Amino acid sequence: MKILALEFSSDHRSVAVVVGGQLCGRAEETGAREGHPFSLIEAALSAAGLQRENINCLAVGLGPGSYTGIRSAIALAQGWQLARGTKILGISSVACLAAQAQAEKLFGRVNIIIDAQRSEFYFVRYEVSDSGCRVVTPLRLAGREEVLALVRAGGDRPGLFERLRLKLRL
Repeated sequence: MKILALEFSSDHRSVAVVVGGQLCGRAEETGAREGHPFSLIEAALSAAGLQRENINCLAVGLGPGSYTGIRSAIALAQGWQLARGTKILGISSVACLAAQAQAEKLFGRVNIIIDAQRSEFYFVRYEVSDSGCRVVTPLRLAGREEVLALVRAGGDRPGLFERLRLKLRL
């Protein structure tokens, strides 16, 4: 299976190509919510040595995050599906981060915090083990002070935010 993954829910947009479970191509841009998604797609496909018609499935990050970015990724995927009949999967962005923590063997309680802007943050806590990821605290909005307290306390996994490449604007 050849999968094209689109993640546009933040100002760090990324596109990846996965073939047979292996990452084969990737492209990203930071700070450009009005960027050019097709140039990212072409760069990722080129890195993987594939053409658009080779893609069997589109995986779309569903946030939480930028409404406009998520909507853009969904619209792009729907257009692709109409033109080519390609399968589409919607995937929670926080579930992907929890899976990344699992792949990096960051076991235990994992706090995921994403900037929701206006001094609010999306917050979810997972219990990550070698056998899977389980939600401990469901996704919700958290205020700036609560997030600062979590970061100051080090949470359950000091340094996790950096290792998962999450940037907090506190």
